[in-house]
Amino acid sequence: MPSIIECLWRSLKYECVYLHAWETGLQAKAGIGAWITFYNHQRPHAAHGGQPPAVVYFNTIETDQQVQAVA
Repeated sequence: MPSIIECLWRSLKYECVYLHAWETGLQAKAGIGAWITFYNHQRPHAAHGGQPPAVVYFNTIETDQQVQAVA
């Protein structure tokens, strides 16, 4: 079974890098940065029930803070 990082790299290559012909490193950096933002905040993930990782992460933080406030 591939690791999480292997899945991330595969997605990055096929969904971003292979689809663009950037001419400079700055263009590549901007394009990959935009894709990483999309991946974390908009792209649905099956492992998270169709939610992006940022939604799951921030909901976990809010839940943890609510539990700490009650305790």
